[in-house]
Amino acid sequence: MDGSRQSSEVKKPKGPEKWFGRFLASRRFAFVLATLAVASGTITFGLLTGTSTGSGESRQIAIFLVIDLVVLLLLLAVIAQRIVAMSVQRRKGMAGSALHVRIVVMFSLIAVTPAILVAVFSALFLNYGVNSWFNERVRTAVEASQVVARAYLEEHIQNIGTAVLGMSNTLNRNASKLIVNPRLFAQSLTDLANEQALSEAVIIDANSVILTKSRFSLLQLRIGEVPRNAFERANNGEVVILTAPDVEQVRAIVKLDRFVGAYLLVERFVDARVISNIERVRQASQSYLNLQESRGTIEVTFVAIFMVVALLLLLAAVWIGMILANQLVKPISKLIDAAQGVSQGDLSLRVEVDETIGEIGTLSTAFNEMTEKLAAQQEGLLTMNRELDERRRFTETVLSGVSAGVIGLNNLGLIDLSNPTASLLLGVDLDQAHGRPLSEEVPEMADVLSKAVNKPERVAQAEITIHRDNVPSQLIVSATSEQLDGDIIGYVVTFDDITELQSAQRKAAWSDVARRIAHEIKNPLTPIQLSAERLKRKYLKQIKDDPETFIMCIETIIRQVDDLGNMVDEFSSFSRMPQAILKDEDIGNLCRQALFLERNRSETEDGVGDVMVSGEIDEDIQSLNCDSQQISRALTNILKNAVESVNEQIETHPELQGAGQVILKLCQHETPKGMRSVITVEDNGTGLPETDMTRLTEPYVSTRNRGSGLGLAIVKKIMEDHSGNLLLENRPEGGARVTLSFAPANS
Repeated sequence: MDGSRQSSEVKKPKGPEKWFGRFLASRRFAFVLATLAVASGTITFGLLTGTSTGSGESRQIAIFLVIDLVVLLLLLAVIAQRIVAMSVQRRKGMAGSALHVRIVVMFSLIAVTPAILVAVFSALFLNYGVNSWFNERVRTAVEASQVVARAYLEEHIQNIGTAVLGMSNTLNRNASKLIVNPRLFAQSLTDLANEQALSEAVIIDANSVILTKSRFSLLQLRIGEVPRNAFERANNGEVVILTAPDVEQVRAIVKLDRFVGAYLLVERFVDARVISNIERVRQASQSYLNLQESRGTIEVTFVAIFMVVALLLLLAAVWIGMILANQLVKPISKLIDAAQGVSQGDLSLRVEVDETIGEIGTLSTAFNEMTEKLAAQQEGLLTMNRELDERRRFTETVLSGVSAGVIGLNNLGLIDLSNPTASLLLGVDLDQAHGRPLSEEVPEMADVLSKAVNKPERVAQAEITIHRDNVPSQLIVSATSEQLDGDIIGYVVTFDDITELQSAQRKAAWSDVARRIAHEIKNPLTPIQLSAERLKRKYLKQIKDDPETFIMCIETIIRQVDDLGNMVDEFSSFSRMPQAILKDEDIGNLCRQALFLERNRSETEDGVGDVMVSGEIDEDIQSLNCDSQQISRALTNILKNAVESVNEQIETHPELQGAGQVILKLCQHETPKGMRSVITVEDNGTGLPETDMTRLTEPYVSTRNRGSGLGLAIVKKIMEDHSGNLLLENRPEGGARVTLSFAPANS
């Protein structure tokens, strides 16, 4: 790898391989490898010559020789890899490859020539140095110094032998006096030691036990064990000299003939510097002899070291030359590769500008300026496209968040786009209908769209009714044309569901009507009822001809007045529904009370005794936050409607006599917001009409002849005040199901 950018035909390395390739081609790696080669060779040379800071042991030398070989092999490997890479690049005709090879050859020659010269001169100087080490004058000086050192030590030994012999003669002559006077013995021994300049003088037995010593003597602290052969030689009348190469003193022992089993042991210190110099002379002389014996090996070793170091330096110089050549060729190769990349559309490419290269740096600067201008122009175009795309997404976001449905059409009336609300309101998946006519997907909008097409300068509006899943919905629709330079490029259709709005308007209107009707009708009802009862009491006995007809007429008047009174009460309740007062109530008890009242009513009225009213109440439900009076009214209305529906079914189908039933269920459902209490009333009556079922909760909409149409309207209002839901549906097996679903307590 040459570290330069490869052409598009060459597979680019990725990850760690790419990083490793860049590291091998870097100046840092070249410097590290060259430094390691020089340092390793120098340390190896120092260890072999004994001039390094190390110990010069063979193990250390072997370790550094192995390091030398490893560095040498590493240099050979990276140089071979570099040569192979350059050959591959040249065969492929990559830019700058031929120039790269020429520069590498030139740098290699420059590096090889000095290395060869240094190796030759080093070999010559080595031969001269070795010959100078082992000439006759040096050998004579070494031998003479060893002789002088040995003579100096022998002189010390002879002097202490003479001294100990003289002291023994003196002590033997005075033995009779000294044996009986230990103090005199010690004083005489001290005087004799001082006369002979001895550092120690002691009398010991054959077991090295001190019998008498000179004053201030310390020998007993370090006397140690005298060799047994020393005592044997002393017994033979010999003066025994005791010396050690690493001890700075000389000892002598002699037998005292006039003393029984006594020996004289003396010691004299030798100057430490003298001992050290003698030892150095001995070691130097021995080293010189060893070197002289291995002269041939030394010469071969030094030649090998010079060759290894020279080869290391040579390869390091070649390696550095390759790196420098690569640094010179790399800007040109990068510039060519960058130009190829720009031609392929990559305007982000830049080349490094090295001002030290001169004209190439100027060319690189001009190239970068050109690509920057091209990139800026491209970025401007991309920015405009992004802004357009952001505006489009913003429009789509706005459309998805509005409550109204929005449909975009092209100039042919085909669906281009729509928001989710449009699909929800129409009950049609408009995302799947893109490219199809709106008049086919939603025929009810065909007239409005036709108006917009015929009169594009105006906004076409209309109210339409659509039926989805047999549920009617009222929509207000607007259609307008989109024009550009006087040409129609499309249409925008917006619509909203006004079913609830119309229902609320009707409720408000009927509430006002109900209040007026209740006020106008309620006043004359009481006088009419009282007058009818008075006529019955006063004239019943006077009528002899057909009194039954009279009674029937009077009771009809009273019954109709009661019905009108009930209707007035419902009007009054609907128009003046009190504000719900919510508190925790026993909902199970409220359900049981409603069931009890409906059972009693069913037993007292004709024709409804065949309906069985029952309940299934979950006893675990303790309380519900509600208005007990309003909930009781709602349950009463629902149960009453259910019983009446069952009675109507029995009247039309007599075979169902005795099979009618109404069931009230109280249970709880778990929801993400908490437990939701649900009351369900089911019956097997006539059921609810499939059409206009959503209008059953509007005022004065009823399916029965005698119904006021206010019962379910009141129930819905009560559930709205309790933040609950009212659901009307038909049972699959027949009859109706009314569900009251209350909001969870924590919501």
